Amino acid sequence: MSKNTDRHTFILQKVEADGFVNVQDLSNELNVSGVTIRKDLKLLEDKSLLFRTHGGASKTNPYANDRPVAEKERLNSIEKNRIAAAAVSLIGTNDSIIIASGTTMLALARAINPTKHLTVVTAALPIALELLHHPEIDVIQLGGQMRNTSSSVTGNYAELMLDDMLCGVLFLGVDGIDPEIGLTTTNLMEARLNQKMISAAQTTIVLADSTKFGKMGLAKICSLDHIH
Repeated sequence: MSKNTDRHTFILQKVEADGFVNVQDLSNELNVSGVTIRKDLKLLEDKSLLFRTHGGASKTNPYANDRPVAEKERLNSIEKNRIAAAAVSLIGTNDSIIIASGTTMLALARAINPTKHLTVVTAALPIALELLHHPEIDVIQLGGQMRNTSSSVTGNYAELMLDDMLCGVLFLGVDGIDPEIGLTTTNLMEARLNQKMISAAQTTIVLADSTKFGKMGLAKICSLDHIH
């Protein structure tokens, strides 16, 4: 299939049917080079008919937006609470854990009700405030510049504090999960802090609802092989 219009029609029909197309698969099916397919995808994206992604194209926008916590908290709240309930079972007695920022992390904080001592390190002020009423929990609030959208800190002060810590488990929230790219977030400084958190934890567990799969943020946190 060599005519541009025929290829474009085929690509759009496949995107509509499957939600996603891969450059290599299209190259094989249409018997043209990968360079030609990429040019086709760019042209179709310029016409707002699809969204290009790493290695292909998608029917929906794969890029995550940095939205306020109050808005995010209303999204998929039932799923987030179920994820949080499952995550609580992964916290050990007398454990030291890191809880990163995000609304699923806040759901986790609300689900924690320890009977034994627990130490929680967090960058997120809402999480720290949620846990303060538990006498069994020692809360360590990281310091730094507060982000308006998430009420969590980023920057050198928070990173330096983590250099002196070793915790059992990190519970990490993300804005995007892609099998090839890995884990991403919308903020570069938050991604750097997340990397420091991963280094400070023996085990890293990602808490994310299904809407994060196939999404990408501006800043890469790590590849999937860093996650336990």
